[in-house]
Amino acid sequence: MKLSSPSNQAPDRVTRAVHLVLPGDSNHYGNLFGGTAMAWMDEAAFVAATRHARSKVVTVHADALDFRHPVPQGSIVELAAWVSSTGRTSMRLEVEMWVEPMDKEERVLACRAGFVMVAVGPDGKPVPVPPLEEGHPRQPKRDRAPGQSGSPRGV
Repeated sequence: MKLSSPSNQAPDRVTRAVHLVLPGDSNHYGNLFGGTAMAWMDEAAFVAATRHARSKVVTVHADALDFRHPVPQGSIVELAAWVSSTGRTSMRLEVEMWVEPMDKEERVLACRAGFVMVAVGPDGKPVPVPPLEEGHPRQPKRDRAPGQSGSPRGV
């Protein structure tokens, strides 16, 4: 018999990761390197896709990153990634990167991008992924700054 408790239930549909922007993550302007932002976003997409497929996954496409706000060194960054659609062997994921200063209670959408991941078997060939559940939200509720648009690009 399998016991159910909050610690062993399926994770939320949104995968979240939090990072602190350290000097090694920053460029000579004191802001997060774009490449580091992309790596963090790809990693969040990977985890969300793996949780959905319960299989090995590989990145096959990343949209252009839409940098909207600088991410200064010393900031807290929160990434939110979710599966927005599925194909036979592929998944489209949306990833947002939010920045917040350590000394203020405000969050700003700093960057967003879409990723496509494909599930692969032990032989490296694509394998089917489960479809999204009936009623699965295409876009989860999210925090927004006042006056900020909520529509994602490219969806």
